[in-house]
Amino acid sequence: METKAEGNLIIIGGAEDKEKDKEILKFICSKFNKEKGLFLIATIATELPKEVGESYRKIFSELGVKNIKILDVLNRDEGSLEENIKMVKEASIIFFTGGDQLRITSILGGTPLGEEIINVCEKGCYFVGTSAGASVMSDTMIVNGPDDESPRKCTLKMAPGLGMIKNVIIDQHFSQRGRIGRLLAGIAQNPQVLGIGIDEDTAIVVNKQGFVQVIGNGAVYILDGTCINYTNVSEQYQENILSIHNVKLHVLTNGDKFDLLKKRPFKEERL
Repeated sequence: METKAEGNLIIIGGAEDKEKDKEILKFICSKFNKEKGLFLIATIATELPKEVGESYRKIFSELGVKNIKILDVLNRDEGSLEENIKMVKEASIIFFTGGDQLRITSILGGTPLGEEIINVCEKGCYFVGTSAGASVMSDTMIVNGPDDESPRKCTLKMAPGLGMIKNVIIDQHFSQRGRIGRLLAGIAQNPQVLGIGIDEDTAIVVNKQGFVQVIGNGAVYILDGTCINYTNVSEQYQENILSIHNVKLHVLTNGDKFDLLKKRPFKEERL
């Protein structure tokens, strides 16, 4: 397991507290380099970029961040604009908002801007994503699938993500939208990867060695399909209920840690 970011990835399950304790948002601010960096809010996923961008700008400003800009990219042509690339080069934190994760990859994929985002994260820029911005971090992302029902054999829609973290599938708004079924379907189709479901107002912090720590008020669910010994996954009869045997499940809460490489929780301080 590897992450591309030299620093940490901060992956949020969506609906992070913006009004009360703001634990996750305060944690993000604590990682911002006030002396050298730019706090960049990327609104590419949302169809309401001005409203969402200004809302986050206000919140982070109230938390003491001064140097904030909005990365509002509406189409692939804007992925070649030097002004956008320059902002990314100056960023200490890039915060991807929620919306539609397929908008992010379809707009950024193969553009100079998309390549520069990967480049700065390799050099130590913090990469933060909430909701759709969380799903897009993995190399394979869930685009669509049924909520609140039993998993089915082959009804999940997946696509390539940005690949900030390898060999995992991330799902968000997890228990709130009843997404255990669709993550099980993802693992059944890709048993070599870990499925990570993140509740709202909950995040995982991932360092470059693949060590994870949970922060926030909900839970993180990690599905390990390494030992699966039977599934009925196939393209035939796609709507049939999925059968899957011998899946391992870990449930983590605030402060818990997990080693993505060894696929197990741990107690000692490594982060």
